[in-house]
Amino acid sequence: MADREIADLIRAEAKRQKRVINLIASENYVSKDVAAALGSVLTNKYAEGYPGARYYGGNEIIDQIETLCQKRALELFLPRPGERAKWRVNAQPLSGSPANLAVYLALVPSGGKIMGLELAHGGHLTHGHKVSASGKFWQPIPYGVNRETEELDYDEIKAIALKAKPDLIVAGYTAYSRRIDWQKFRQIADAVARADPNRRTLLMVDMSHLAGLIAGGGYPSPFLWADVVMTTTHKTLRGPRGALIFSRAELSAKIDKAVFPGLQGGPHENQIAAMAVALAEAKTPAFKVYVKQTVKNAQALAAALKKLGWRVVAGGTDSHLLLLDTWRSGQGLSGGEASRRLERAGIIVNKNTIPFDTRRPTDPSGIRLGTAAETTRGRKEAEMIKIAAKIDRILRA
Repeated sequence: MADREIADLIRAEAKRQKRVINLIASENYVSKDVAAALGSVLTNKYAEGYPGARYYGGNEIIDQIETLCQKRALELFLPRPGERAKWRVNAQPLSGSPANLAVYLALVPSGGKIMGLELAHGGHLTHGHKVSASGKFWQPIPYGVNRETEELDYDEIKAIALKAKPDLIVAGYTAYSRRIDWQKFRQIADAVARADPNRRTLLMVDMSHLAGLIAGGGYPSPFLWADVVMTTTHKTLRGPRGALIFSRAELSAKIDKAVFPGLQGGPHENQIAAMAVALAEAKTPAFKVYVKQTVKNAQALAAALKKLGWRVVAGGTDSHLLLLDTWRSGQGLSGGEASRRLERAGIIVNKNTIPFDTRRPTDPSGIRLGTAAETTRGRKEAEMIKIAAKIDRILRA
């Protein structure tokens, strides 16, 4: 690279990534093939519109790439042809947040109600938080976890939904470690519709953190129960930063119009090609092995930390991530300080709120740990136990 300043910084970042233990739950390492597609000549092409309906010429190959990405996405997550025929997928969202906004723009009237998990309980900013556009242009209806179990209380969620009558319910989160019962959310949405025959409450699943686990058979699929499923592609799916919106066929035209021209112009076709590569990789037997190991590693890490006296939120994990309560584990250590101490020692995590947190979000009571990236590097349960011991030593020093 002729630009030495940027080349040096890229090399420095590569060295940083190699020398640290990466426990960021939303990060992973892409294959050389994914990186090659992302850095290809496809970045040169402008492709405003959709396959077969572009506003620019010269898109015959681009159309094939985007169509292939859509095909691979549907085949990966909907292996049964009969079910697959009921769904469509939009591969153009630039990332997860605008993808969620596109769903709301398409399906929720202005000022309508979006019901999502509270941010402090594991939800995402774009699930109706007041600082997000999702909480400014639509009315947020929050629900939380049970104070005792720190898990979803479906009876309580149903009661909130029947009272509020939301237009859309969001399931699938950014910092919730336990298994989500998609069928119960479907039943809640249907119960609202039965209570008010003039209203249809849609169920949207944000599986951004879970997509790779679902693709690899390590977590239940939401597709039988949801109306819309959104996912990013850079977490457990090990793809580039991007997003996919799956929708029931009768909703797809509205979704497409919300993405373009509603929110975006020309898509990033190099990104779409890289997503297609990652989707093909996720269909391999090796990826299924990876997914199984990722969950085993998270459970081993959680168990080891509990054994060392740390409080794990909700008692453990069924996925790739867990929350550690550093404040109430007898240390009086904020999530911010815990994160800084660990980073100085070469372990990268993120500070995170925990349910019913009494501290401010900028310096909360916990940290979030994930095993997807380190599992990609080949680590297994024995290494997770050693990492837990190292975390314990650092935080108790």
